[in-house]
Amino acid sequence: MPRPTPAQLGYGSATVVCSTLVMLLLSEVSSPAGVVAISVAGLALGVLVALTLAMPWPGRARSGSAAGVAERRETARVPQTVGARTDRGR
Repeated sequence: MPRPTPAQLGYGSATVVCSTLVMLLLSEVSSPAGVVAISVAGLALGVLVALTLAMPWPGRARSGSAAGVAERRETARVPQTVGARTDRGR
C-alpha cells in the first residue's frame, strides 16, 4: 500500500478537525455517545477526503504528467501524406 502524501495528510487532518468541531457546535450534543458518533463521522469524512485526493479523475490527465504530455504530442501531430510536397514556394 502506498504511503500517503503530505497533501493527503494535511487535507484529511484539517477535514477531521474542522468537520468534528462544526458538527459538535451545531448539534449541541452533550452525551458521550453523541460526541463519539460525531467524532467517528468526522474521522470518516477525513478519510474520504484523503482517499479522494489519491484517486485520479477519469478522463483528465494531469497537466505535468508524462502521460498527459505524450497524449498532447500525439494529438498535435499532423499526418503526412505519401508523396506530399514540402516545397510550397516553387
